[in-house]
Amino acid sequence: MSGYLSGQHAIRFDYPTSHEPKPRQIDSFPSSVAFDAINSSLQADDAERKDAVKKGNAIFAFKLKNKEGQEEGWHIDLKEKGAVGKGEAPDGKKADVTLSLTDEDFGKMVAGKTQAQRLFMSGKLKIKGDVMKATKMEPVLKKAQTTAKL
Repeated sequence: MSGYLSGQHAIRFDYPTSHEPKPRQIDSFPSSVAFDAINSSLQADDAERKDAVKKGNAIFAFKLKNKEGQEEGWHIDLKEKGAVGKGEAPDGKKADVTLSLTDEDFGKMVAGKTQAQRLFMSGKLKIKGDVMKATKMEPVLKKAQTTAKL
């Protein structure tokens, strides 16, 4: 719903039509397309997905912060399903390792423009949980490099 105030200057204003929060724009987390690409690469080949689950054997959580200071979470389940989802872990599960970084740095990491180790050493990547499991994410991210356009 919108309206106008009159007087010397016309000012347009918009009223929300409901009390529910507006959905976040896709552009607020540009690297979210990388999670779609990771999921697509996992779903594309059953044998490769099973291999990734066997090698990863963990639930990886990602906490990303965008330029506006908003935070969003995704997870990659390489413990059971071999799938990507929103939030820190699948329902009823707990992440084995949580990686916290900016959306921009995650995009660079997936695009192959920087390495997780370099981000970690510079303090731009924070890891909670099993740090050794975090190293098992790199092959999965590399597979997404070819399909994610960041």
